[in-house]
Amino acid sequence: MANGEMRGAAAKDDDTPRDPYLDHTEQGVSELRKIRRLMLCTFLLAMFTATYFARDVLLPIVLAILLTLTLRPAVRGLQRIGIPPGISAVLLMLAIGLGFAVAGYFLSGPIGQMAARAPQIGAEVQFKLAGLMDRLASIREVGAQVTEMADAAGATEEKMEVVVDQSGPIPSAVGSVASIGSSLVAAMILTLFLLASGDFYHRRIVEASPKLHDKKRALTIVRDVEKQISRYLGAITIINAGLGFAIGIALWILGLPMPHVWGTLAFLLNFMPFIGAIIGTVAVGAFALVSFDTVPYALLAPLAYFTLTAIEGNFVTPMLVGRRLELNIVSVFVTVAFWIWLWGVPGAVLAVPFLVVVKAVCDNVPSLRAFGGFLSGDPAMKTEGTDPDRGEKHATRAA
Repeated sequence: MANGEMRGAAAKDDDTPRDPYLDHTEQGVSELRKIRRLMLCTFLLAMFTATYFARDVLLPIVLAILLTLTLRPAVRGLQRIGIPPGISAVLLMLAIGLGFAVAGYFLSGPIGQMAARAPQIGAEVQFKLAGLMDRLASIREVGAQVTEMADAAGATEEKMEVVVDQSGPIPSAVGSVASIGSSLVAAMILTLFLLASGDFYHRRIVEASPKLHDKKRALTIVRDVEKQISRYLGAITIINAGLGFAIGIALWILGLPMPHVWGTLAFLLNFMPFIGAIIGTVAVGAFALVSFDTVPYALLAPLAYFTLTAIEGNFVTPMLVGRRLELNIVSVFVTVAFWIWLWGVPGAVLAVPFLVVVKAVCDNVPSLRAFGGFLSGDPAMKTEGTDPDRGEKHATRAA
């Protein structure tokens, strides 16, 4: 009897008409969410469009910010031993500028010679690969004949020509790298000013936050971004230097001319994930084909280059960079492809540092921590060093 009364009461509650005002409120909230999503998508589209067309203006600024985040711990360490930020900033920029000048001086001659010989190299490569291309063409013709015999409808097959593109990715890549020289100079000047200002912008960021909790979190994010980007770029620079040395030694053993130039180029190209190894392998292979008499022996040079870059990317870098800075290969590939489309060669160089900054921010914002876990190399969520309360306490003590 009691159960029947309860079912009757439940049915009576179901028959109770809903409040029209409540339905109108829920509909309004749903519409506001849709409008917010639409405005966010519009904002992102406008931001990417502006970023694409304002590359010449934004590139020095982005480079300066990354250099500042990388060198800020060094400036802070020199400040602890009594060196003012202005002097340490000048010394660091002079050291970096001197390094670029020395590298450019030693590389300008060999690279200029190779650029002048580019048409000749292309012709020689085409001549030496003519036999291989003829074999590929004959194999393609046999395959076409088999397809025609198996096609009951008698569809015609279009013949495909084998064409060797002499332009290749190397001249365009070299031209793109040369075009960012002025942007690099402007970025170094801006970096000098940012480093010389000390913690001025840190204080402005903290003061802009309204609450004490927000101030602590903002300082934690800034310090963690500096720490992670400086560790990552420092480790990658050391790894690339070791890779360039190993490639130079390997090509010297094989007898390839100018192995020190190829080692230096390998060091620079490896700052571009995926595409750097491809460009280096193709360039070494083309130069080896015109330097050696036999094609099989010439192919050892690009094989050695590719093998060493594969060992570096799959074993050395994950081991030395560490789990905290390790990134998901899918996210790295998508980010590199997007920034290459957006900014070309400079975008390929800046893609992974940008991803490291995004991951550092996500690790310190609770609402974005799941996205930061997706960017990590380990699919499991990292809890070590990502506790916001502990990070805020540490940042407060550091401040």
